[in-house]
Amino acid sequence: MEKVEELEEISADPSFWDEMEKAQSILQKTKQLKDKIEGFEKLNTDFEDIMTLIEMGNEENDESVVDEVKQLSKEFFDKYEELRISTLLTGPYDSNNAIVTLHSGAGGTEACDWVSMLLRMYLRWAEKHGFSVEELDYLPGDEAGVKSVTIQINGENAFGYIKAEKGIHRLVRISPFDSSGRRHTSFASCDVMPELDDTIEFDINPDDLRVDTYRASGAGGQHVNKTSSAIRITHIPTNTVVQCQNERSQFQNKDRAMKLLKAKLYELKLQEQAEELKDIRGEVKDIGWGSQIRSYVFHPYNMVKDHRTNAETSNVQSVMDGEIDQFITAYLKWINM
Repeated sequence: MEKVEELEEISADPSFWDEMEKAQSILQKTKQLKDKIEGFEKLNTDFEDIMTLIEMGNEENDESVVDEVKQLSKEFFDKYEELRISTLLTGPYDSNNAIVTLHSGAGGTEACDWVSMLLRMYLRWAEKHGFSVEELDYLPGDEAGVKSVTIQINGENAFGYIKAEKGIHRLVRISPFDSSGRRHTSFASCDVMPELDDTIEFDINPDDLRVDTYRASGAGGQHVNKTSSAIRITHIPTNTVVQCQNERSQFQNKDRAMKLLKAKLYELKLQEQAEELKDIRGEVKDIGWGSQIRSYVFHPYNMVKDHRTNAETSNVQSVMDGEIDQFITAYLKWINM
């Protein structure tokens, strides 16, 4: 409550709206804190209601309340676990939107199809949580699937949750592209960055950038492919490349690409600091054997297993339909141990 009062006092200042981005960030933070407080108070109320119902049932020796108590208790513990997990999101950018990039790795057409499956999985997950999604860049596979795709997931704590997915994802299945029906192993990388707003001070020297324009590929309306509106920016000192083709104009794509570059360079800076402290986890390695964070096995048995936390399930289809919270929860507990 003290933090909420402090932020509300800041927002009451006459000069509060002089810096629009900063003001919006403060209002967002205030809302997030209020939501957590309301969630905790609602849990207290629910707990008291359940205890009252139990006492009434005991006093009147009424067994008919048992089923209702069981149902209310289940709902209570589900809400409790959700609130408890949210308290693990203590990183400086956990509340931010998330930028997710998927790349196909070893496996050719099979790997491109695997990227399209992962993309669908994350879109389903985002939909279940009420997050909105924007497609920033899309490169289709030569024969099928997707070579690479970048999306932005918008919503409170989007980055805090989906950061658990950063790493190499391995698929084992009977390939639909193999007429002999042989088993194939494919790999795809998932990179996750927080969207950074203008309150983050991070200077980029324009002389260090190479900006290329090209015609966008894939779906996007009649303007796509008619003009060179897509933008690719290379940060020469680090050889960091970002691109955006989703927006309607070259200016909009360049602005979005610069935000992507800012997020990537800031992440590189944080990684360098973490490596110095020997304390970095979940980094993206070579997209191939021995570096996966999670395996998805469709054949000869059904299993999805996270190799960091040992969380696993045999319900592969539900995972591919976006039910990945058990892995995210296990990861958040793991990094907070």
